[in-house]
Amino acid sequence: MHPSGDQHVLEHGPLRAVVTEVGASLRSLTDDGRDLVVPFGADEVRPVFRGAVLAPWPNRVVDGRWSLPDLGSASGVEQQLAITEPARGHALHGLLVWASYARTGGSTTEEASTLQLSARVVPQAGYPFAVDVVVDLRLDETGLTTTVTGTGLGDDPAPWGCAAHPYLSAGTGRVDDWTATADASSYLEALGDRMLPGDVRPVDGTPRDLRAGRPLAGVELDDALTDVRPDPADGLAHLSVVAADGRGAEMVWDPAVLPWVQVHTADRPEAELDRAGLAVEPMTCPPDALNSGTGVVRLARGQSASASWTIRPLRGA
Repeated sequence: MHPSGDQHVLEHGPLRAVVTEVGASLRSLTDDGRDLVVPFGADEVRPVFRGAVLAPWPNRVVDGRWSLPDLGSASGVEQQLAITEPARGHALHGLLVWASYARTGGSTTEEASTLQLSARVVPQAGYPFAVDVVVDLRLDETGLTTTVTGTGLGDDPAPWGCAAHPYLSAGTGRVDDWTATADASSYLEALGDRMLPGDVRPVDGTPRDLRAGRPLAGVELDDALTDVRPDPADGLAHLSVVAADGRGAEMVWDPAVLPWVQVHTADRPEAELDRAGLAVEPMTCPPDALNSGTGVVRLARGQSASASWTIRPLRGA
């Protein structure tokens, strides 16, 4: 068995993706052999949440403690999640990043282009709710599209949010060699070493302003951007990383469904991980949403919520 479980290969023309059983993680995505995301090895334990699906919440829950109204018998009850980010003392990135996803659908031909994976969040300490999670992937000429759907299973409405966690790559070099572009006009302050959520502020005059395209050399980011303006041509949010030759990768999504995007330049103490790629995490809700309630959906029994994003190549002139 590989540390990341079964390996599911999708192919369409020059595009090839490998998705793993553990965390429904995008292990690699290439365009004619050029990396669009930073990969990890089949015999490697997935580093730094690379490519994982985040559910039933993305980002951090401060101190792992939370409570929300409108959750049936769990309304207003303080919950305590396991601390999974010990250095900062928070619960990080949901409950399924190390879960095993079963293959429940998709292509069965030799050159498969679709895949469906499923897992279940079971009631547990800190999250006494049941949710079925289905991840549908499609690889076609537009790129790799992932759709995550959560469906409530219990008597009490389940609080729900989700996100992606790929590290985009321009194919060669590292973060300092690339330019990032995104039309987001605001960001959520992350206060202190523990990155506690503060106020929403304009990006003007800060390194977080990617609207005109920002060379990333020397720039450190780990911020939740918001007020993302959709492109008039397709109504979608766009975030790209591009190398000097004009080639790179782009992520697109519906900002009405995913109004937040965490952007992180992967500043790490480990040389092999440090600034290897740009984490781009479109999110249905912001950091600590299980306390603020911002963007949190309550999934009643049988009720579903879905979010989609696409990673596609930029091939230059």
